[in-house]
Amino acid sequence: MSIIRSNFTLIIASFMEDFVHLHVHTHYSILDGQSKVSHLVDKAINNGMKGMAITDHGVMYGIKEFSDYCASVNKKRKKDGLEPFKPILGCEMYVAHHHKEDKDKSAGDSSGYHLIVLAKNYHGYKNLIKLVSRSWVDGYYYKPRTDRYDLEKYHEDLIVSSACLGGEIPQKILAGDIKGAREAVEWYHNLFGDDFYLELQRHQVTDPSLHANRETYPLQQKVNKVLTQFAKEYGIKLICTNDCHFEDKETAEAHDHLLCLSTGKELNDPTRMLYSKQEWFKTREEMNEIFSDVPEALSNTLEILDKVETYSIDHSPIMPFFPIPAEFGTEEDTRKRISPEELFREFTTDENGKEIMSHEEAEKKIKKLGGIDKLYRIKFEADYLAKLAYDGAKRLYGEPLSDEVYERVKFELHIMKTMGFPGYFLIVQDFINSAQDELGVMVGPGRGSAAGSVVAYCLGITKIDPIKYDLLFERFLNPDRISLPDIDTDFDDDGRGKVLEWVEDKYGHDKVAHIITYGTMATKNSIKDVARVEKLPLDISNRLCKAIPDKLPDGMKMNLTNAIKCVPELREAEASANPQMANTIKYAKMLEGTVRGTGIHACGTIICRDAISDWVPVSTAEDKSDPGHKLLATQYDGHVIEETGLIKMDFLGLSTLSIMKETVENIRLTHDGFTLNLDTIPIDDELTYKLYQEGRTIGTFQFESAGMQKYLRELRPTVFEDLIAMNALYRPGPMDYIPSFIARKNGKEPITYDIPCMEKYLKDTYGITVYQEQVMLLSRQLADFTRGESDALRKAMGKKKKAIVDAMKPKFIEGGKKNGHDPKVLEKIWGDWEKFASYAFNKSHATCYSWVAYQTAYLKAHYPAEFMAGNMSRCLNDITKITKLMSECQAMGIPCLGPDVNESEQKFSANKKGEVRFGLSAIKGMGEAAATNIIAERHKNGQYKDIFDFVQRVNLSAVNRKAMESLALSGGFDSFGIRREQYFAQNAKGDTFVETLLRYGQVYQSEQSSMQNSLFGDMGGVEIQTPPVPECEQWSTMELLKRERELVGIYLSAHPLDDYAVVLKHMCNLNCSQIGREMDKKAFASIEELTFGGIVTSVSQRWTKTNKPFGIVTIEDFEGQGELALFGEEWTKWQSMLQEEYHVYITAQCVQRFRNNPDAYDMVIKKIEFLSDVKEKSIEKFTVYMEASMFNDAQLTDLETTLKSSDGKVPLYINIHDAKNNTNIQLYSRNITVDVNKKLLTSLDEMAELGVRYGIN
Repeated sequence: MSIIRSNFTLIIASFMEDFVHLHVHTHYSILDGQSKVSHLVDKAINNGMKGMAITDHGVMYGIKEFSDYCASVNKKRKKDGLEPFKPILGCEMYVAHHHKEDKDKSAGDSSGYHLIVLAKNYHGYKNLIKLVSRSWVDGYYYKPRTDRYDLEKYHEDLIVSSACLGGEIPQKILAGDIKGAREAVEWYHNLFGDDFYLELQRHQVTDPSLHANRETYPLQQKVNKVLTQFAKEYGIKLICTNDCHFEDKETAEAHDHLLCLSTGKELNDPTRMLYSKQEWFKTREEMNEIFSDVPEALSNTLEILDKVETYSIDHSPIMPFFPIPAEFGTEEDTRKRISPEELFREFTTDENGKEIMSHEEAEKKIKKLGGIDKLYRIKFEADYLAKLAYDGAKRLYGEPLSDEVYERVKFELHIMKTMGFPGYFLIVQDFINSAQDELGVMVGPGRGSAAGSVVAYCLGITKIDPIKYDLLFERFLNPDRISLPDIDTDFDDDGRGKVLEWVEDKYGHDKVAHIITYGTMATKNSIKDVARVEKLPLDISNRLCKAIPDKLPDGMKMNLTNAIKCVPELREAEASANPQMANTIKYAKMLEGTVRGTGIHACGTIICRDAISDWVPVSTAEDKSDPGHKLLATQYDGHVIEETGLIKMDFLGLSTLSIMKETVENIRLTHDGFTLNLDTIPIDDELTYKLYQEGRTIGTFQFESAGMQKYLRELRPTVFEDLIAMNALYRPGPMDYIPSFIARKNGKEPITYDIPCMEKYLKDTYGITVYQEQVMLLSRQLADFTRGESDALRKAMGKKKKAIVDAMKPKFIEGGKKNGHDPKVLEKIWGDWEKFASYAFNKSHATCYSWVAYQTAYLKAHYPAEFMAGNMSRCLNDITKITKLMSECQAMGIPCLGPDVNESEQKFSANKKGEVRFGLSAIKGMGEAAATNIIAERHKNGQYKDIFDFVQRVNLSAVNRKAMESLALSGGFDSFGIRREQYFAQNAKGDTFVETLLRYGQVYQSEQSSMQNSLFGDMGGVEIQTPPVPECEQWSTMELLKRERELVGIYLSAHPLDDYAVVLKHMCNLNCSQIGREMDKKAFASIEELTFGGIVTSVSQRWTKTNKPFGIVTIEDFEGQGELALFGEEWTKWQSMLQEEYHVYITAQCVQRFRNNPDAYDMVIKKIEFLSDVKEKSIEKFTVYMEASMFNDAQLTDLETTLKSSDGKVPLYINIHDAKNNTNIQLYSRNITVDVNKKLLTSLDEMAELGVRYGIN
């Protein structure tokens, strides 16, 4: 029987029609396609197909990857003597029912007819990207839609087919509109002629056990019958396709899970979208079996393949034009002034006119730059760039320029010119200088390797002198390594959007675009997504995700397959008898890496000479940093976009610049209009280095981590170079060198150099190689490496390219020997470089960011309140960060005050007393208009005398009842001497005082307006009786704090847990933020007693499906909040102790939920106590430890005052240490007993420098 089957297969193969897939969706048909591009190409080639198309829904996201992968495959095939595999670039487009500009949902404009569109050649590709781009920019309404008008305009060199059941012709056939179907056939046939095909599909489900869509196949058969008739009648050829959405038959279920994620439906939902599960990438044999009765439909796919040409979609750099001022001259002037021969020589010699290449190499270079004609434009731009650069150099370095500066500028300008990039630098300097001078945007000093360019410094692109700090140009642009320049620019967060809009307006909105990013299902996310569809309990899926390490051993690539090899828990899950668990792992492996969504690159922006849609497809996106502002986005991502010729520039929003800008404004307000210029602050400021030496860097840039603070205290930096080095060293790997760096700085370790001349470049880092630039400079100094060779060495060592490094070693040794250096010492130096070079940091970047860091430290040292206010203003929605910064204010002795209508600005601000004040806009319920009006009126006419003066003056349309209540509850009116609760006391009519005030203000303002408009308007003010302030019962402190927190998000006046800080700090092994649904209970099961405490902030009682009560309780401590869910008897037992505003201390344990399920754990409460009881019974005595020698009378008085101000019941002991005699004396205080609260502990912590410590027993 097997012999018969084998022979039958051979017979089928001999009569089999060849076939290629022309309707294929990859995972770029987001959450609808599962297939990876490379997998499909590999499968097609392995099956003997000669090519294939990809046709994702409405997009061309995958086209560049498809084109590149096929190109790499074809290189290998060419070597093997095989025919190239032909990629067909296409898209399944949506054609609007009417016009693409129509957007009426009731008229059916929210959808569109499907149409397969394929490019025959490069011209066809250009037309395809135009169609797709316009469908997004002009036709987007639920989906990107084209229309017949655009198809007519851009139809040349395109092949189209009628698509699936969603196509216009099939839709009209199914609706019984044969006349309409004919009209569509005739329209497409007339337009595209022989390049229009009718498409057959057959998705018959033969497996009775398969949960699949069985309705599709009969509809397809109905459509196919009519299409076949049309084909005969109109002489149109048929093709067959499979509308592929997943790779293999075995991945059908994984694709089904993807659809559930896309639609938000559950697997067992009878109403959800369901495919026939026949839509895999079938082999030629499988397609022949399905369409054996219409062999021409198979063979016609080869006809289309033969029509398609092979072409590249890559391009040389398409440099945008910079508009050069007319007074400088014109390109035509340059053409008249310089002959083609002179131009040729100028571009093929070095900066001194010396020949550096053969004529053949020169010809090749000119061709690469676009030919002689294009060189005239480059030369014109280069001359203008040189003018700006030399003007800047004279301004910064003075006249006459030194030989060093002149030669460096001359060299850099020549490299920029001969690489074809002067226009790039003109554009960058233009938007940076305009940002600062016209738009009032704060711009960073530079970042990355661009800071190595003296020309960039002279143009104002960067603010760091490269010559002063030994920063290298070739680290940025290496003539031996042709690559596009890459200048990243930091702007303040708010200003970045302004600069982008300015660039769009100047260069054209169709010529500027963001760069798309693709969000894929990473290893952990794939588990989470599939677990949700499988209904795997959340705590189990979280545990599986937490089991995956951040890095796999032995450099293994991070993916789920490799993670399973390394993690026993994942292997157990994969083999689990629990189908939910096993399926989660199984389908997560299949879906891992699938594109899940798109975004836009955080900083990458394209500026093009032409409309961007002339070169790549674009879609639309919203800039999150500038809400409501729509911008184009390329459909190819940043990894490949430059290969298409487009020029990328990086516009970054740096929050630190926003903090600095806020601080400068705060300084202006507190120092009578003085505007601090941060670019001119002294770099040797003693107070700033003192701050670094003491490690007081919280809130500053780059240096605020606890580890960095520790090293700064040990290093005690005294010069800017120390900061640059620490910034570069404080990373995994180089950190090992920090102790030696510190020891050498402080004279505890000798500073040595392998060769004395190396001191020139290693002196600033105390003989330790810290930067890549040092390796480059030393290779030139010791062994005469060229600029290009030194950069190649840096790059090869940094990327651990052993073959290149090994090839360069003999040149280094020989060059060093020629210069008289000992070969053994040279061997040692090379070995040291090999070890460290992969860690060595870019000094240009470290210098720029160290300067920004220094600026923030200077601000903190000299203007502490203004700086901390600026810091907090930039994180209004991040309560955790604000809390941390407020704690730092407390440590610095800066009072943080609540909102006040007589002092608050929009955001956090500082006053002339050095206090930080909460901003009005940060109060919930205020509204920006109300805050703006209150502040503007105060600035115009002075402070408000009282609450009546306030309502007389402000705009009561903006400052409405809600705003008034918010101000009263948050303390904004406290300075008027009326208690907060009085504003809500009612009069005899039942009106609150707020309502009475508003009515009074409205009447007053109405009368005032009438008086001003009358003939006697100048005869005095309005006289209206002010309403009495009602008396009422005083609110408790807890009530005040609770309402305050609701309005400002944090406890400002005090914290309700301050009295119990000692319990929460010393007697808890969990923070509240660790409690909740995300808690990995299994990880805590080994701890016998879990203890945590806090204030209950909310309680919600609910009912299960079986009508049993359960409770959700939110509990909060100083670190944040967590959530407890209590069910059944546990809820009944503890409900009375878990009431809002209760201060509780909880003892719990994590236990296994079921005996037969080792993965499910619950947290069970063992005991709940009040914090007050725990504090009272647990603290038996409080001991203050002090050094006898470190106290004077004033300090003892301060200590006594501190202890007496925290009166309580805990016995107090004083332990005095006498260092001279090494003795301790412990004294018991008869007169003072204390309350161990947060205020006491904080006060004693502030005395730590005086030798004060404390102990709790």
